[in-house]
Amino acid sequence: MDPAAFLRGTAVGLAVAAPVGPVGLLCIRRALAGGAAIGFASGLGAAVADAAYATLAAFGTGAAIRFLDAYAGVIGVAGGALLLALAASGLRRRPADVAASATDARVLSAAFASVLALTLANPATILSFLAIFAGLGAAAAAAPMSLVFGVFAGSAAWWLVLACATAALGQGIGARGRRAIDIASAFCLAAFGAWAILSALQ
Repeated sequence: MDPAAFLRGTAVGLAVAAPVGPVGLLCIRRALAGGAAIGFASGLGAAVADAAYATLAAFGTGAAIRFLDAYAGVIGVAGGALLLALAASGLRRRPADVAASATDARVLSAAFASVLALTLANPATILSFLAIFAGLGAAAAAAPMSLVFGVFAGSAAWWLVLACATAALGQGIGARGRRAIDIASAFCLAAFGAWAILSALQ
């Protein structure tokens, strides 16, 4: 393990994970409704997907990158449809229902899997890693696995902090406030989903 490359990867993971998008909204609404565990499980799905795309970028797996490029439209539509489904599911479920099942292993696994699929359904992510790793130059070539592990660590750390902070904040908001935020985030997710589908079809 190259400590310097690991730290660079950690910074990259934080930078990629931190901007608020559909995955961030999903993590926030789940942490508000069900607590830190389900919020972090959701974020961990994104961290694994980030590490997978970082691996492709670090090792230049050309066939996989060409496949993602060729089917970017189909993948984008699938990702948009998943966002719409998650938004609809969120509108149907009450926060109390989510909180009651948020520590169930099956629920946590489903939360992880849904965000893993959602993040993998955004092939543009790999373009970000390709650009970043190209900018790192020799540092990326010398210790690619250290960079990949760093990306995972940085991304996972961000989701852990976000989930814990959101869950703590949610305790002071009250049930009605959490439900209002849940509904607003569901509509935002639906908007992201519609935009993803329209963009993929163009």
